[in-house]
Amino acid sequence: MPKLIVATREGEERELDGESGLSVMENIRDAGIDELLALCGGCCSCATCHVHVDPDDYARLKPMSEDENDLLDSTSDRDATSRLSCQILFGPELDGLKVTIAAED
Repeated sequence: MPKLIVATREGEERELDGESGLSVMENIRDAGIDELLALCGGCCSCATCHVHVDPDDYARLKPMSEDENDLLDSTSDRDATSRLSCQILFGPELDGLKVTIAAED
């Protein structure tokens, strides 16, 4: 089972058995990490599932959509590796992906 590594805002790192076919947001939510709010449920209509992808992993992701880019522009903690975790489909090709939950806006 592919692994997903999630760092919380407090710096705690958790290694999850990621379920392929679910988004990174769904995997984090299903693991009980509740600081990732994901208020829209994965519809790409808010930015409450914002994460920072480890720079070494960022190139493995598919390019972001214009909608995702626009939503990330509304966050105060955006950086070069920011993504909405609901827009990252998790699977074996992302085994070992490391993300950090962004600061709450």
